[in-house]
Amino acid sequence: MPERTATIASRVGLHARPASLFIEAVKRQNTKVTISKDGSAPMDASSILSIMSLGAANGDTVTLAAEGPDADAALTELVALLETDLDAE
Repeated sequence: MPERTATIASRVGLHARPASLFIEAVKRQNTKVTISKDGSAPMDASSILSIMSLGAANGDTVTLAAEGPDADAALTELVALLETDLDAE
């Protein structure tokens, strides 16, 4: 299962609007995606409760993993999204 790390670029971290945009992008993927922070157990990246419970702040690093035929493409898109300041748009 491919994995990638991403540094959260949004000023407020992965909360509210950035979390919603990320979850929408995850749900568009043709693959199952998990997210973890600081070695925690991987959680469903399409769940708002999972994302909010991470407590990922600006500058924190998270690990994404994907399983499925389009895993690498999904991870590339999702990492790029997390490394964009979604609050500035």
